[in-house]
Amino acid sequence: MTKKERYHYIINYFKEHNPQAASELHYKNAYELLVAVILSAQCTDKRVNEETPKLFKTFPTPYQLKQASIEEIYEYIKRISYPNSKAKYLKGMASMLCEQFNGVVPSTVEELQLLPGVGRKTANVIASVVYQKPTMAVDTHVFRVAARIGLTYQAKTPLETEKQLVQNIPEKYIPIAHHWLILHGRYVCTARKPHCDTCGITAVCKFYGQKQKQVAL
Repeated sequence: MTKKERYHYIINYFKEHNPQAASELHYKNAYELLVAVILSAQCTDKRVNEETPKLFKTFPTPYQLKQASIEEIYEYIKRISYPNSKAKYLKGMASMLCEQFNGVVPSTVEELQLLPGVGRKTANVIASVVYQKPTMAVDTHVFRVAARIGLTYQAKTPLETEKQLVQNIPEKYIPIAHHWLILHGRYVCTARKPHCDTCGITAVCKFYGQKQKQVAL
């Protein structure tokens, strides 16, 4: 099977079986999604969703968040991983958003990465989810799944994975493909023990094919 055929098969599978794939973070606007994604670093979406409602109610816009002290912000996110660092990031992000972007979340990856707490992955999430740009955010799930099923080859960094995926996935599917791969990695192609028995793409999966060869031997 060629690389092109594998991409075609996998994209068609997800188009049919998960056509409405979306972020599992809860948010109402670009500002709330930006806050949630910053908080989700090395933390589950479930935990973030449990803690953000009170945060968003108290600080509904970046202007209110900017006025808060780091200590105040900390109290709302202390049950989330790395709350000290993330409180500083949120304060800095809100300040820059208000002072340099008139309170509007920017749409380009380059501008987004200027914000404290926003790396390339977070910037790509905002650009694709909010602005439907063809950017591919690579987290641990995307990195693992793409390599395991054979969409990427010898990609040693998230950036290498991102470049290979963007190069081979049709532009119109790149925003949703990010969610396809994350959700597949979260619930089916899990890190320690992938659920190959319930997976719908084993026919083209490199990992599954290699496992079957080993069994045959």
